[in-house]
Amino acid sequence: MKNALILSGGGARAAYQVGVLKAVAELLPEGAPNPFRVICGTSAGAINAITLAAYDGSFARAVKNLESVWMELTPEQVYRCGWGAMAGSAGRVMLSLVNRGVGVGKPIALLDNSPLRDLIKHTINFEKIDRAIARGDLDAVCVTATGYQSGRSVCFYQAKAVTEDWIRYRRSGRRTLLNADHLMASSAIPTMFPATRIEFEYFGDGAVRQLAPLSPALHLGADRLFIVGVSANREQTQSRAPAKPTHSPSMAQIIGHLLNSAFIDSLESDIERLDRINKLVGLLPKESLDEGSNLRYIERQVISPSEELDMIAADNTASLPSSVRFLLRATGGTESGAGSTAASYLLFARPFVESLITLGYRDAMWQRADISQFLGVDESVSAGSVVL
Repeated sequence: MKNALILSGGGARAAYQVGVLKAVAELLPEGAPNPFRVICGTSAGAINAITLAAYDGSFARAVKNLESVWMELTPEQVYRCGWGAMAGSAGRVMLSLVNRGVGVGKPIALLDNSPLRDLIKHTINFEKIDRAIARGDLDAVCVTATGYQSGRSVCFYQAKAVTEDWIRYRRSGRRTLLNADHLMASSAIPTMFPATRIEFEYFGDGAVRQLAPLSPALHLGADRLFIVGVSANREQTQSRAPAKPTHSPSMAQIIGHLLNSAFIDSLESDIERLDRINKLVGLLPKESLDEGSNLRYIERQVISPSEELDMIAADNTASLPSSVRFLLRATGGTESGAGSTAASYLLFARPFVESLITLGYRDAMWQRADISQFLGVDESVSAGSVVL
């Protein structure tokens, strides 16, 4: 049985994944290696995935390294947020209007995320990925990006030699040597961060047009999925009526819904589809499940936030630089509720990050029995004490 770790996208929301992984590390025996043979990431989740895959040592040390990167993170390390840089980005957007909407010199976006490239190069040694695969510590790692010309979701992966490329409707898998370009492309949130050119095509955030977020892990040989989402707990039902609107949707609220559609809806729909297929497989006679049917039961464990991340973001917008706060305030991005969704993707600031790591750790520990069973771990021999 091969476990896969699937880390979804969501900008600064991906700090939640660190808390979940921190809990997983504590549930494993001391010094235990990475329990996930396949690691898949999208957007900011791709950066988390590669950081884990490219770290030598125990899983606990790898997670500790990832946590230290997030805890020391500032918005300035992800995107340029000075008034001059913001004005420059706005100027390039305006200049594109007289150039058929095309950026002059480089792709256009509201924010310049070139500092993120420097951070990636400083914190990740990509050469260690092949070493981990050669040692047998890892079978495959992948990141997903979306081609702006082809409209195809492309899974860029490194894996054992036996793994083959695949092509499906609007999605494909392509073997490559992963580098900073793939992470910059996968995390390029539409309109916010510029597209990145890889070979002959410009790529943007992997969550866009990702019709089947669970598919790459299955193509890479996994048959058990550990999925960490960044939306409010999908098991909860919305029983209360929506609040009566006081005004038409703000620009930030509209952008927030578009981002949620890209980053959250596809993952939740794919999990629902997986559950239906599992139920179907359980009803079929075993003799009908031959290799030609391509149907198999896929065990899954899903961890998602028990609290609304938008609300946490609304309480922490003051920690953003003044220029970013001005942009959000002007578009309605500092309002509680749906308006703060856009802010939650940009809040690479310690108060927000720390809150999400704490929430992820707590949510995972609430499900520690299920997680221990999924990983085949005896809770009595876990590395750390469980503190809620």
